Amino acid sequence: MTRSADTEIRTPAPELRRARSAVSVLFVLAGAVMGGWAGRIPSVRDQLGVSNGEWGLIVLAAPIGVLASLLVLSRVIDWTGARTPSVSGAVGMLVLVPIGALATEPWLLIVCLLALGLAQGLLFGPMNALAVEVERGYRRSIISSFHFWYSGGQFLGGLLGVAAGMLQFSAALQLAASSLLLAALFLVTLRFLPDTQRAGSDASVLPDSPEAAPPRSGLRTWTPQLLLLAGIALLTSVNEGGAVQWSALYSVELGGGVALGSLTLVCYSLAIAAARLVGDRVVESIGRRRFLQLSAAISVLGLGIGLLTGTVAGALIGFACLGVGSGCIVPTAMTLAGNQPGVPSATAVALISIGQWPAFLLGPPIIGGLAELFGLRAALAVVVLSAAAIIVLASFVRERTVAVAG
Repeated sequence: MTRSADTEIRTPAPELRRARSAVSVLFVLAGAVMGGWAGRIPSVRDQLGVSNGEWGLIVLAAPIGVLASLLVLSRVIDWTGARTPSVSGAVGMLVLVPIGALATEPWLLIVCLLALGLAQGLLFGPMNALAVEVERGYRRSIISSFHFWYSGGQFLGGLLGVAAGMLQFSAALQLAASSLLLAALFLVTLRFLPDTQRAGSDASVLPDSPEAAPPRSGLRTWTPQLLLLAGIALLTSVNEGGAVQWSALYSVELGGGVALGSLTLVCYSLAIAAARLVGDRVVESIGRRRFLQLSAAISVLGLGIGLLTGTVAGALIGFACLGVGSGCIVPTAMTLAGNQPGVPSATAVALISIGQWPAFLLGPPIIGGLAELFGLRAALAVVVLSAAAIIVLASFVRERTVAVAG
């Protein structure tokens, strides 16, 4: 490759940089909305006057909405492109979260969470497809940086929730103010938001996008590689859900107290953000298959040793290692899926999202059920075993490098 060609690759066109910024805003928006909502869940639950058990049933409406949305998207996104559903999902999330915070009856919140789940499904998969599209234009790995912005938005949303709680602002007021700020940022960058190639269109939506292969349809869309990547995403999401739901409680059970329990979750969250900040550079150095295996190995060794020690210090270090190991696996799987021959990128990413979905519904309850039988320390071995399975599955991953246009 000539020096001039390399310079062209490493210096993306202004159009491509603006597209990257616009897609990054989508990730910030998604993270901030969900982080802000999560931070005010106790206020909303108290407002409804429901028990923890009743709350657990109410929030099942969101993943049901996500699944319904993903099933429809997997059928139509090849024709609509990823831009239209992502814009619809972003607007829906901005509007629905403040409305949900106003609910005074459980059935009202169930309806709102069902709609919110539909909006999440419309946004999360398509925005990853847009990230893959922009990454193709850059001709190098950048997808982990988008997920870093999601983590940053989630942290910002949670921080605003803490501040609003201290100032005794209502959840609805805080979430409405956040939505207005995010909507302004979204509108500024909306015109730069790219799209994926649609069925029947021969034009590339970004400079140097690869030529589409003949598309598959129906069940043939689920290629062996897509099934493999969906399995890896599923196992990673089981681990992420287990960490979010059980890491703090595990440290408390070890005698660490509430503060150290919260610190365990903070260590995990910061480790994920740090991994996503540098993950693209590591991928460029060692390749995606090896990166998947290395990431999962860090999770196995770090959390495995942490659980064996049975100490608070071991928990802090172990969940930090899990964050480092888990942070970039799903983004990497999305990139690999989006570059599968014969499957449109938006469709492939939507299918990976469907494969991920059961983890959010089943992962934490499975660990909880095992904890009832064998104790939480033994139950968290599920996370270690899931990471070990990723090492094995990743050995069958086939990398496909997008050819550089001559």
